[in-house]
Amino acid sequence: MKPGRKNNMQKKEQLIKDIQNLLNSYDGVRPTSINPDLLNFMDEGTLISIIDSLLTQKEQNSESDVEWLEQFKTNS
Repeated sequence: MKPGRKNNMQKKEQLIKDIQNLLNSYDGVRPTSINPDLLNFMDEGTLISIIDSLLTQKEQNSESDVEWLEQFKTNS
């Protein structure tokens, strides 16, 4: 395997791990494992896009949670 290709695979492997970590950071969700064979079908840009989507979703969920909790505050 050429050095550039090996480095690219390592980047993709790290991106897959990052996606798994994001998916596994949700409370009450069973652990997720991603088949490394997907690396053959997804390019680095696609994996980064997935991470961006997950981060956006996580941020939106956090904002929704705060809004939901705010309704229980009592006005003193």
